[in-house]
Amino acid sequence: MPLQGADTGVAGSSLASGRLKMLAILLVCVAPVVASYFTYYVIRPEGRRNFGELIDPQPPMPNAATVSLNGEPGTLRDLTGQWLLVSVASGACDAACTRRLYLQRQLRESLGKEKDRVDWVWLVDDDAPVDAQLRDGLQQARVLRVKHADLAAWLAPAAGHALADHLYLVDPKGMWMMRFPPGLEAATAAKAKSDLERLLRASVSWDKAGRESRP
Repeated sequence: MPLQGADTGVAGSSLASGRLKMLAILLVCVAPVVASYFTYYVIRPEGRRNFGELIDPQPPMPNAATVSLNGEPGTLRDLTGQWLLVSVASGACDAACTRRLYLQRQLRESLGKEKDRVDWVWLVDDDAPVDAQLRDGLQQARVLRVKHADLAAWLAPAAGHALADHLYLVDPKGMWMMRFPPGLEAATAAKAKSDLERLLRASVSWDKAGRESRP
C-alpha cells in the first residue's frame, strides 16, 4: 500500500508538470499578439486619437455559413489569417454601397507593400443579385453572402445607424476590433489609413501576408 501511494503521488506530480508546460507553450504563442495590442492600445503618444472606434470587448467571428457569388459554400472562419476590411450591404448595392466598395479598394491599395496583409471583404446580407458590371470591379475582393441575422449577432453599427453604414476592421484571429465612422469619404479616408498602418506596424512580429504560412 505505501508503494501504491507513492506511485499516485508521482503520477499527480507528472500531471501537474505537464499542465504547466502546456500553459507555458500557450503563453509563448499568444505573447506576440498581446504585446502588439498592448503597444497599440496602451503605449501611445500623448494626444493621439484613433479615427476608428476601438471595440471592447472584441467579439470573435462566428462560424456562420457563407456562399460565394459563384455558389461555393464556406464559413466566415475561412477568412481568418488576414486583416479584414469589411463592408456589409445588399446585393443590390446602391450608390452609397458603391462608394464604400471603392473606398475599401483604395484604402487597401494605399497600403503599398503591406496591402497583401489585408483582405477587401464585402459581405452581402441578402439574396439580391449583384450587377454584372459591378462584379467586374470586384476581382480583388472577397464577396460572400451571409445571413443578416448572423452578421447582426457579431457586428454592430453605432447608435442610430445601420449595419451597412460603416466599414469594420477584423484582426487575423477573427476578432472584430474597430468600426470606422459612417459616411466615410475620400477626405477622411486618410485618417482610416493611419489607423490601419499603425495596427499593421504593431502586429508585424506575428502577422505576415498570406494564409498558407499560418498554423
